[in-house]
Amino acid sequence: MQLHELKSLNKRRKIKRIGRGGKRGTYSGHGQKGQKSRAGHKIRPSERDLFMRIPKLRGVSHKSLRPKPIILNVGDLAKIIQDSNLSKKILIEKGILKKASISVKILGRGEIKKAMNLEGLKVSASARKKIETAKGKIIL
Repeated sequence: MQLHELKSLNKRRKIKRIGRGGKRGTYSGHGQKGQKSRAGHKIRPSERDLFMRIPKLRGVSHKSLRPKPIILNVGDLAKIIQDSNLSKKILIEKGILKKASISVKILGRGEIKKAMNLEGLKVSASARKKIETAKGKIIL
């Protein structure tokens, strides 16, 4: 018996080597050009694309997770509400708010002529000035 006549006892199936000619044509099922046709191709992970989108420089502000308050102007309050008192409970009754947990802020756009008492609502400085000139009160 010679060395070249030796055969292994367990029969191993040959793995098909792609991209070396044969019956499938010149490209052997790999198509033309591109990353997938190259030998040893590796498609980059999707996480890398996400990391690239994150801003590199510091000082970039992202959206806050806290919900923004519903904004009402002083001029709108004069049109919507006829009562002199205003609170979240009254806004829910009028259908402006859905829940009491939603925050509301009143801004100073528009004019107000009659006195209003605001209870438990955030008010901007310009709105506070207009409400107090109309002889209204802001109770926190």
